Parts: sequence; C-alpha cells; structure tokens
Amino acid sequence: MNIHFISIGGSAMHNLALALYEKGDHITGSDDAIFEPSKSRLDAKGLLPKEMGWFPEKLTEDMDVVILGMHAKEDNPELIKAQELGLKIFSYPEYLYEHSKNKTRVVIGGSHGKTTITSMILHVLNYHDIEVDYMVGAQLDGFDRMVHLTEENEFMIIEGDEYLSSPIDLRPKFHLYKANIALISGIAWDHINVFPTFENYVEQFDIFVETMVNGGIMVYNEEDKIVKRVVEEATKAIKKYAYKTPVYSIVNGITLLDTPEGEVPLEIFGQHNLQNLEGAKNICLHIGIGDEDFYEAISSFKGANKRLEKLFENDSTVIFKDFAHSPSKVKATSDAVKEQYANRRVLTCLELHTYSSLNAGFLTEYQNALDAADIAVVFYSPHAVKIKRLEEVTKEQIAEAFQREDLIIYTDPKEFKDFLFSQNLENTVLLLMSSGDYGGLDFDEVKSLIK
Repeated sequence: MNIHFISIGGSAMHNLALALYEKGDHITGSDDAIFEPSKSRLDAKGLLPKEMGWFPEKLTEDMDVVILGMHAKEDNPELIKAQELGLKIFSYPEYLYEHSKNKTRVVIGGSHGKTTITSMILHVLNYHDIEVDYMVGAQLDGFDRMVHLTEENEFMIIEGDEYLSSPIDLRPKFHLYKANIALISGIAWDHINVFPTFENYVEQFDIFVETMVNGGIMVYNEEDKIVKRVVEEATKAIKKYAYKTPVYSIVNGITLLDTPEGEVPLEIFGQHNLQNLEGAKNICLHIGIGDEDFYEAISSFKGANKRLEKLFENDSTVIFKDFAHSPSKVKATSDAVKEQYANRRVLTCLELHTYSSLNAGFLTEYQNALDAADIAVVFYSPHAVKIKRLEEVTKEQIAEAFQREDLIIYTDPKEFKDFLFSQNLENTVLLLMSSGDYGGLDFDEVKSLIK
C-alpha cells in the first residue's frame, strides 16, 4: 500500500511508519519539525522527509491511505489536499483498529499505569516467545519499536490512551479500538484542557466500556473506587474480573512477591507497580499464560522506559528519573520510593511542566502528593506558563496547593541546578519527576553529583 503520514515525526507516528515500512508498505511523510530519536530512526530507513514543512503536491490520487497525526492542524495544507482528492484519511487509532479488526484486541486503559501494564504483558509474551502485534507508549528492552504489525498474529496488544485522536476526530483514542479484552488501572482527572471537569473525564471511561464487543472481558482495579463504580455499574454485556494489590514484602531493599510458587524477587517496586503487575497477570491469563509462567517471566521485568528509570546507584546513593507529572502518578511514585528506601533520606524534585500541572485551577489536585519525601522541591518555569497562555502561577499558589510548609520552590533553572548540585547525597535517594528537563538540566551531568 502507498501510505502518507501527515506529521510523521511524532513518537507514536514515526513508530507506526517504521512498522508499516517493515511490513512492506511504501511510506512517505511530512512534518514541520522532527527531533531525536525520531529523526535518526526515520533516516536509517530512508523515511526522513528531505525538507521540513508541508507539501500538498506529495498527495496524489494513487495514495491508498493518509494517516493524520495529532500534531497537525485542521488547516494543514496536506490535509486539505487529501480531503479534496477524496483520499482515505485515518487517525492513528483508526488505522490501528482497521489493521486489527480481525484480531483479538487487548486494550489497556487508565489514567496511570497503562504503559507499564502493557509493557509487562509484552515482556511476559516475549519471554515465552509468543508473537503478538502491539502498540505501546514507551521503548522496551528487547523490542525494536513501539509498534509491531503483522497479518498473521492473533492478538493485538494496545495501550489505550484517552487523549484525542486527531485534529478532525476529537474522540478519545481508546474509544476507537472496540476491545475484546480490556483493562482499566485507575481513574484520576487528567487532560483538563480537553476534559474541563472530573465528571466529563470519567464519562470517557464509561464510553470506553460501552465500546467493547459484546461478550468481551474487562479486567479492573477494584481498589480504585471510581474504576470499580464505572465497571460494576456498566450494563454492557461483558465479563468482569476484579484485581487488587497482591501480597508482598520488602527485604533488604528487594521487593518479594508472595505467590503459590513461593516468594518471587522483583526488579520493580511500589504498591502501584504491584497493582500493575496483578492487572498484567490477569490479562496474560486470558491470553493463555498461566500464573507459574507469568511469575517466571515477570521477575526479570525492569520497568518501562522513563518510568522509575535508575540513572545511578552505589552503596549509599540512588538516582531515579521518572516521567510522573499528574497528581496521582506523582503521589504513587513518591510513596513507592520512600517505602522501598525507608531507611534513607528521599529528596524529591518535581517539575510542573504540562498544561494541566501549570493550570492554577488544577493545582489543588496536588495536595499531599509529595508528603512521603523527606525534602520536597517543586520547579516550574513562568516562561512555560506564558507559552501555554495560562494565568500566571505564583509560588504562593503552589505552596498552598501542595499543603507542605517546608516545600522548596524554584522558578529559575540555574538556581534549581545550584541547589541540586549543592546537596550531599550520602544515604539519599534522589527522585527527579518530570516530563520536561527542568529548564535544560543535563541528566547525565546529574550523575556527577556522586563523588
């Protein structure tokens, strides 16, 4: 097939382009800016556009499909040309559904944990040499790409994002997959620029359940009250399987999972990750992986990329970098690190970087999110607030929101870096949480903090 990507450089889009190229399709694409690692990965396969920008002349009547990325705008010249030519235009999730409509679709949803759960499932299947199609939101050890598509595989494992599908399709992505098997890990208000109220956000999960095929299987975290209500009150003709945090212990800094086969040592830690593990185990069971095989495989799972990624460790210091930014993720990650390293000082640094986290009306959702830390620091850039055209956020508002009297707040990248590099990290865990870079912090340089 001849497939053209409008906005080919995105994290998900370029992975889909590479997957279809490997499958044998002819791929072209455009974008107005492409950054690493997308740039090098596209270039290696000859798929990097020769020039940045939009070129309507690339669109011709012999195109079989146009895939439209969320980064493009409604008035994109290539999109307008595709519409004029009457070409088939799919959003990213629409195309994944078209590809997998004759497969068993396993969709992992939730405000938090979906990348990790999807990654756990794929790790277990890969360990046992079980081939599946997949789409996951992080680069995994042992996998070439975040997307893999074939004609022959029976299952398609999909990380089900609740964000919008494309500029011309404002439905959440996970509404389009029509899951045969699904999971909801947790529901905590996010994406407030799209879902202005908590009720509106929760409604998207109600709809997700309704989009499942009749007779499908829903696995859900019963310890999340909202998830429990959404699933158990749903009238859709599906089978419902609840899960909760399994029994575990921490011995000498190692998390041990209590199983019928005995204690299983894990590379991961934290109650939220143990919940994720139990959800993944339930999904694997419905795919055909028994508990014993699951435990054997999961013991070597080190985590998804950017999720509690260990930058450095020696006998007295550990440095973690984590993608957490929403209130529920920040609290879960902070709590997990303190539980795992109860006898060490935990220095937690959070950057408020996303649209939601920099919204004055949303800040109160962070109340008590950093309570587990011995020292808590919040960094945000007033410049980023201006770029996002939000109301000015003050230090006083942040201090009030987090409800922590000793909270340290920085708005200047140099001052934050000076503070960080002045710290004695003996017997300390440093946790850096952000989807940004603290105004230009070199994370490799952070390792030099260890004398």
